[in-house]
Amino acid sequence: LVIVEFKDPSHKSEQYVNEVVAAVHPGLLTVVATGQVPLNLAFNSTLDSDLQRAEYVALPVTFLMLILIFAAVVAALLPLGVGLLAIVGGLAGTMFLAHFTDVSQYATNIVTLIGLAVAIDYSLFVVNRFRDELSSGATREEAIAIAMSTAGRAITFSGIAVAIGLSAMLFFQGTFMASMGAAGAIVVAIAVLYGLTFLPAALAILGHRVDWWPRWARRIMPALGTRRPAGTGAWHGMAMWVMRRPWLALIPALVVLIALGTPFLQLRMASSDVDALPPTNHARQGYDTLVSDFPGWNETSIEAVAYYPDSSPFTAEHVGAAYDLSRRLAALPNVIRVQSIFDIDPSLSRPDYQSLYSGPRDSLPSPMQDALATGAGPHIVLLNVLTNQPYTSDEARAIVRAVRAEHLAGGQVLATGGTAEDLDIVNFIVQRTPTAVGTVILVTYVILFLLTGSVVLPLKAVLTNLFSISASFGALVFIFQQGHFSRLLGFTAQSIDPSIPVILFSLVFGMSMDYEVLLISRIQEEYQRTGDNQAGVAMGLEKSGRLITGAAAIMCAVFIAFGLAQVVIIKSIGIGLAVAIAIDATIVRILIVPAVMRILGRANWWAPRRLAFLHRRLGLSEVAVPPRLPAREGV
Repeated sequence: LVIVEFKDPSHKSEQYVNEVVAAVHPGLLTVVATGQVPLNLAFNSTLDSDLQRAEYVALPVTFLMLILIFAAVVAALLPLGVGLLAIVGGLAGTMFLAHFTDVSQYATNIVTLIGLAVAIDYSLFVVNRFRDELSSGATREEAIAIAMSTAGRAITFSGIAVAIGLSAMLFFQGTFMASMGAAGAIVVAIAVLYGLTFLPAALAILGHRVDWWPRWARRIMPALGTRRPAGTGAWHGMAMWVMRRPWLALIPALVVLIALGTPFLQLRMASSDVDALPPTNHARQGYDTLVSDFPGWNETSIEAVAYYPDSSPFTAEHVGAAYDLSRRLAALPNVIRVQSIFDIDPSLSRPDYQSLYSGPRDSLPSPMQDALATGAGPHIVLLNVLTNQPYTSDEARAIVRAVRAEHLAGGQVLATGGTAEDLDIVNFIVQRTPTAVGTVILVTYVILFLLTGSVVLPLKAVLTNLFSISASFGALVFIFQQGHFSRLLGFTAQSIDPSIPVILFSLVFGMSMDYEVLLISRIQEEYQRTGDNQAGVAMGLEKSGRLITGAAAIMCAVFIAFGLAQVVIIKSIGIGLAVAIAIDATIVRILIVPAVMRILGRANWWAPRRLAFLHRRLGLSEVAVPPRLPAREGV
């Protein structure tokens, strides 16, 4: 073991640590560098490679899926182009944000993840509505006007809902999540902006050419892209089947979601450590070797501090109290030893230490003077409590709690170190989570009321989204904490980083509301047209179900691409999102939504008289489809 100390700070040392390692010529030996600098460098380089890998996988897969959905090359390229523009704009916005605040290294991953997903999602609905209107005989101008007054309105509210979900992370100021939430909201806003400006402009230029599809492709796949008459599609049939027997569809679906969420009851949170890197990473391998093969490196240090804010710790009384404290801490379960200024000479007793430390410091033996220089200060005495338990273990946390439960007359006992920081981070996030979740739910409820004019549908949306979130949380614990599929996915089973449930809630709640808004807005449009709740649900699901499923498949492909990441935080977010979106687009949208809306009937659209009046006054009701203009020559 060779310990190398760099004179530069960590961020500067990262620039040349690889050169230092490369300069070593070990002969037959293998040299592995580990420690703070190599591990930080490993995290940064792995995150960069994860991002590149995700993009290389997601973009071509997304393009192929868009071709299958649209059966048109140009129509498939438009959402992909908007997605790339949104990512570029989101990254630029994140770089601008970095001028004013610290931005997490994970922010760029979130921008790419969310930007590509929502931009493609929104473009999908706008382009599809434009093509539908063209196929119905509308002119180019009419098709754009109708698409923007319907799908454009929906993606605006959807973008607001997604941004609100991401804003949950802003409640955790002082953590890296705040910058991730801000970066995510920026890229969502840019995706909506491009969906409302660039995309309709491109559609206006393309017109019917948006449907271009090679003749050879039409011969090979003649059924692709064909449109069935209204009321005959598979989604219409599925909706009618569910609404004929709503309880039979609803109860088993809820049971499945509850069962999927039960592993979350065993959640254990702890800050990410070296285990977040893949087992094959050299810096991690070096750390694992250091801990397993070198004595003392597997010990966890918990720094207990005897703090006397208004007096010196070197009075005879205070020295005796600190001595007693060190002995009580040494007797705690799982404590190996306590290193302090009271362990210089085993032959010295409590009165000896009181006499020596309360006297002139210059007369002390040199070992005691050296110990005081590093283990004490004008108002503090440091007690280094050592345990062989991992720093995030329950045993180490119990030691921290025991230290903080101690009392000193005229002073206080503090605890710091990795275990104390881990415990404080978990407590910090747990304490703020109810406020963050409650605020997001309340604001989302208001936004959905403004969209629908109903007080019932927003409540239904919130409850169904919570079921999707619980299922994704259950998958998170089942896979990453309990270790299922760990060999297949290439990670070490570990406690869940406390930031991951918050990030997943923010993303899943926002993305689920995305589908809710897009589906409900189409159902509302059909309901206002027919006045029949059951027909409105069936037709709305028929006209948007295929797109929602297609969009969900694209999102899952994007998220799974991030699930291939090597850093566990990114991997868990990607897989958690993929599970949540898959559940939301199938069990929730296909079974639960039509079943609940059938059971509620006209009550779906109910609101108290005053709120209904307020909604009408605000003018946010579903916009009627504009009348078609007379066709002009050359159009």
